[in-house]
Amino acid sequence: CVDGYIGNDPEHRTSARLWMEKAFANIAAMQDLLYYPLDGNESEQWEPELTVVYTPSVVANGYPDDRCITVDLEAGVTRVMNSDYFGESKKGGLRMWNALVYNKGGLALHAGCKMIPVGDEQKTALIVGLSGTGKTTTTFTRQNGSGPVQDDFVAMMGDGTIQATENGCFAKTFGLSVEDEPTIHAAVCRQVSYLENVAQDNDGNIDFFDESYTQNGRAVIRMEDISGAIDAREVPRADFLLILNRNENIIPGVCKLDAKQSAAYFMLGETQGTSAGGKDEAGKFLRVPGTNPFFPLLHSQQGNRFLELMKAHPMEAYLLNTGRVGGPDSDDRSKKVRIAHSSAIVKGIAEATISWETDPDFGYLVATSVPGIDESDIGILQPRILYNDQGRDAEYRVYVDRIREERVECLNSFAGLAPEIVNALGG
Repeated sequence: CVDGYIGNDPEHRTSARLWMEKAFANIAAMQDLLYYPLDGNESEQWEPELTVVYTPSVVANGYPDDRCITVDLEAGVTRVMNSDYFGESKKGGLRMWNALVYNKGGLALHAGCKMIPVGDEQKTALIVGLSGTGKTTTTFTRQNGSGPVQDDFVAMMGDGTIQATENGCFAKTFGLSVEDEPTIHAAVCRQVSYLENVAQDNDGNIDFFDESYTQNGRAVIRMEDISGAIDAREVPRADFLLILNRNENIIPGVCKLDAKQSAAYFMLGETQGTSAGGKDEAGKFLRVPGTNPFFPLLHSQQGNRFLELMKAHPMEAYLLNTGRVGGPDSDDRSKKVRIAHSSAIVKGIAEATISWETDPDFGYLVATSVPGIDESDIGILQPRILYNDQGRDAEYRVYVDRIREERVECLNSFAGLAPEIVNALGG
């Protein structure tokens, strides 16, 4: 039995408990790193609001793959059977917490959070995205000595405050390098961290690039082991929101959205699946509303609540492509949006140094220049220039027409979604 809190603000934290079979104690140990610990002031009557009962050895006969995960939101209990993946422990509590936050007038966001120094100020960024889209990388990449606050989930409450969830991080490790992601690499390689699905040679050396078993390697690390980490209780209201979209066609490296557009793209939840979502999702085009596969209520509820909060507590919103522009990796004409590009974009957003113009096809603002991104990479910022320079205008137009039609159709599929969100893209 592992007890702790989701969140560390005494006014908003949620008491949580995990029951785990002793034979799978590694899962309990990883969860213990993510819970905020009890502070010693709890009474003998302390009870968890949310409980996960996890029995990997119990076979759920008659269910797909003899596996079953049941969720009782009213009772605050999740039951996991016949799975030994740590993610089910982590998700079990956070899924129920999603509903709890919504019922309190807030919205749980599948998002990282960081604070970026700009002169004498600190700019707070929320980074929304599916697993594998670069959410963790974007959160931990340092701009102006920025500090990470949370990696995976935050709550935006009705009063505009940002609340934390976890005292650690469940990081994807495939391809992890000290050159590209030094902060995460240093924390993952500490002896107190837990690794899962990570290859190891006969001499005990870790290989983060070995995919012979799976690319979905993971590590649970402590926030205290992450250089520059900031306590969530020090975070003021958010200044800007980044919606990550890992793509490979005509999505710009960055575009700026108004409030209604941000709610629409939040609901579209577009991305290309990676191994982080399992082998069935890798490489497929996905739409996950809110990029939040853990939201247990109607999709329209999170979209409408998102717009309500954006109106009540305005902040800037941006769509970021963390994949490629102009085609897949196999296409020599395409350009990769590298970590250095994304880092320069985030820095430019925080410092308000990006120049913008209206995109004639989609109505959002696209960048004409970003400090730190060379003019030779203008195609990353304005895909239509890349396609035009390569004589691919007809191909670009096909993408524009198809994507606009698909987006309008998708937004119209959510029963109860506010009309101003449905119509935000001109549909």
